[in-house]
Amino acid sequence: MDTQTLLVTAAKASYLLAALLFILGIKRMSSPVTARAGIKWAGVGMVIATLATFAITGAHNIGWIIGGIAIGVLPTWLWGKKVAMTDMPQMVALFNGMGGGSAAAIGAIELLKFSSAPEASHPLATLVLAVVGALIGSISMTGSIIAWAKLDGRMDKVFRFGGQQALNFIVFIAAVLAGLALVFWKLDSNLIIVFFVLALVFGILMTLPIGGADMPVVISLYNAFTGLAVAFEGYAMGIEALIVAGMVVGAAGTFLTQLMAKAMNRPISNVLFSNFGGGGGGSEIAGAQKPIEAADAASLLYMAEKVIIVPGYGMAVAQAQHKIWELSQALIKAGKEVKFAIHPVAGRMPGHMNVLLAEAGVPYDLIADMDDINPEFKTCDVAIVIGANDVVNPAAKTDKASPIFGMPILDVVDARQVIVIKRGKGTGFAGIENALFYADNTRMLYADGKEAANQLITELKAIDGGGGH
Repeated sequence: MDTQTLLVTAAKASYLLAALLFILGIKRMSSPVTARAGIKWAGVGMVIATLATFAITGAHNIGWIIGGIAIGVLPTWLWGKKVAMTDMPQMVALFNGMGGGSAAAIGAIELLKFSSAPEASHPLATLVLAVVGALIGSISMTGSIIAWAKLDGRMDKVFRFGGQQALNFIVFIAAVLAGLALVFWKLDSNLIIVFFVLALVFGILMTLPIGGADMPVVISLYNAFTGLAVAFEGYAMGIEALIVAGMVVGAAGTFLTQLMAKAMNRPISNVLFSNFGGGGGGSEIAGAQKPIEAADAASLLYMAEKVIIVPGYGMAVAQAQHKIWELSQALIKAGKEVKFAIHPVAGRMPGHMNVLLAEAGVPYDLIADMDDINPEFKTCDVAIVIGANDVVNPAAKTDKASPIFGMPILDVVDARQVIVIKRGKGTGFAGIENALFYADNTRMLYADGKEAANQLITELKAIDGGGGH
């Protein structure tokens, strides 16, 4: 066995080891306790796969590989060190788009390679997967970029016009037909360009009409798309690590997308092709929002035995997670039972609130999922809602005219008293008025999240220093 053959064999074995580390890493990411270790395991797998690629490609491509790594790693490492937690969802969307774009670029190279080779050397399965991977990767790339622009406030949450769905369908069918032509008719460079333009445009058109409230589902769906695209291109290139890693990411993303859609009680097709999240709708809400001062809110908390805190994106915007944990520690020290309630689609991406609370140092055993915590609201003395809106709206259960009717929510309205920390009277990301804010047992503490938490801490200390109830 010559040296090159030995290197290729070792590289193939290394790919399998890398794939195993990817699988184990993602498995450990399923728990906040082991997530950090899971990221490191997957990172080690990526390093092994990269080093194995050096052995397969040979020395003549090392300069290109090192240059690509430098361009990819250095700016993103610096960006990752500086990015605020409030910007994490759009960063995830953008990086996921880059993954889809990378898969699409691989597909383009493979198709161009096939176009210059004799027709007899085109394995049908390989060619089909290269086209499918390129299609999915292109859609994921431009779709994720639009999702990033919406999350970052650079684009309106929704963009709709007459006949939009018909246009989307036509563009998608045209992209599919161009792909079929590449497979069964002619691998022409001009046709390849047409195929990619149609696929990229469809990714844009597909995401433009989707409302902001659906962004967690959209991000997970495009994550699944990217994984599948990588797997298909891995097959086309004969790289086992890409096949396994892509399938794992694709499967995990698909499962997460289903969970997100289930949490909203809506099929994925409804997310992609409906007008939910665009604002308005629902029956008129009677009554008025009732404000409360920080001193009175602190009195309610001091007299409570059980407190449940419901965080949302507003907490992330205010960067109030540390102050909310400080408030929680003061309540725990005073003998109160404190828990955090997390809705599956709270925030702008799956797990967003869990990440914020973990950053603040909240113990994992105090954080409860929706299904576990909902029965406890009936025994809760005070529920604090900070920045959450649509995921606590009781209209989802009571108002059949509401666009979110049927969506499972956190049953905050069942608590004896509810304190909502909010900067103003505006609606949530879905643009829907919240019936909870008008409920008889709800009081509105109008303030920035961090400022409100700081005021509550100060008032609690004043009450405690005053000698009791």
